[in-house]
Amino acid sequence: MKAPEKEAVRWMRQSEDDFKFAQWVIGEKVFFDKGCFIAQQAGEKALKACLYSLGQRRVIGHSLYELCKELSVEESRFSALIGEAKQLDRFYIPARYPNGLPGGSPFQVFDEQDLKKAIGSLERVIEICRTFLSERGVTY
Repeated sequence: MKAPEKEAVRWMRQSEDDFKFAQWVIGEKVFFDKGCFIAQQAGEKALKACLYSLGQRRVIGHSLYELCKELSVEESRFSALIGEAKQLDRFYIPARYPNGLPGGSPFQVFDEQDLKKAIGSLERVIEICRTFLSERGVTY
């Protein structure tokens, strides 16, 4: 694996790019399902960046809830993100696959309100991760 700081930078840069895309989607008022999934992905990548900055060599899993729990062992501020993590985790499967929903397809079911909630949760995750990485001397 690359140096922990370099790996954290790669993951956080991708998270920031995904965040910009989710913001673009809400501005365009299209593809709400995809925007919700990308918001989940951006949060996941930001949290993984934090774990990599701690020297973890391999970070697996897609649950923001689980990543926050793992990070909160090292840093209590991640406990405050549990609610946002749970909100974003709801978009991992249902926002992508028709069989993740009881009826309809993701493009029919997810709407602007869903994406606004996702972006709100993501903003909090990104804010905490930016601060955490900055305090650790990780610049990107």
